[in-house]
Amino acid sequence: MEMTEVFDNLKELQTVLVKRYDIEKQLAEAPQQLDAQEEALARDKRDYQAKSETYSELKSAVDHLKEELNVAVNLKESAEKSMDNITTHREYEALDKQISEAGEKEKTTRSQLLDQQNELAKVESEMKEKEALIQTGEEMLSIQRNALDEQIGSYKAELNSLKEKEKEIENSFDESFGETIYKFHSIIRRNSEGIVSVRNGVCSGCHMILPAQFANEVREGGNILFCPYCSRILFYEETDDESAEDFSSLDETGSLADYSDAEFDDEREIDEEEDRDEDADRDDRDDESSSLDGYQSDDDSSFDEDEEPSDSDGDDM
Repeated sequence: MEMTEVFDNLKELQTVLVKRYDIEKQLAEAPQQLDAQEEALARDKRDYQAKSETYSELKSAVDHLKEELNVAVNLKESAEKSMDNITTHREYEALDKQISEAGEKEKTTRSQLLDQQNELAKVESEMKEKEALIQTGEEMLSIQRNALDEQIGSYKAELNSLKEKEKEIENSFDESFGETIYKFHSIIRRNSEGIVSVRNGVCSGCHMILPAQFANEVREGGNILFCPYCSRILFYEETDDESAEDFSSLDETGSLADYSDAEFDDEREIDEEEDRDEDADRDDRDDESSSLDGYQSDDDSSFDEDEEPSDSDGDDM
């Protein structure tokens, strides 16, 4: 099998594997799509249960207060009827006290009963709202479960088709590619790309510059080569600006070829200017030295002229 065909098959296998692993991931995560709805529904049911217990307690309290109210009312009415049959002042005072206490009890009980009835009505209303919410949630959850089941069925059908295609492609490789295919699966699971191009000596998967000799080997395309940085399989892809490029002429640290003629001209001009400055400094130093020599000669001449009269005076003597 030609290496070009090998690379084409690997690219096709990559497309299949990426889709396969994506679907497998979605299948694994599919049941979790309903977790939030199920948890919300369970929470509503717990709230409803708690309100139902509160309702039962309030209902018992209301019934008890109603009984107490009936007792107080009956006691008061009985005492009032007995007023017609009293014969002594003591009996009057006893009945009057009984009527007063029964009336106070009736008033207090009615107030408590009203509060409990209002609270009972409030809880009952909340229960109805929660019950309607639960019913709606169950209906929505049922619809979503059916939709999810259909989606899962579609995923499984597509997954089976992809596995068949994957097997077909892998069977087109020689047995010698077995380990390469195994590595290819692992790379795609980790990076989603198992085979990438090399452009201008750079791996398009990790964008790292490849060693020059290694880039040339990829360009030759004689073997399956893995990126030393990201472990992906590499194939050479020629670009418009490198049709005649040879990576063997370059090294990783750069060379003189990396510099342009303009840069060399600039450096040459700088060197020449420095030489001119040094020549000018040397001329200045020579001129200064000459000036000093001339000044010293004048001083010596003056000294000689001053000495001559002394000699003539000596002769006269």
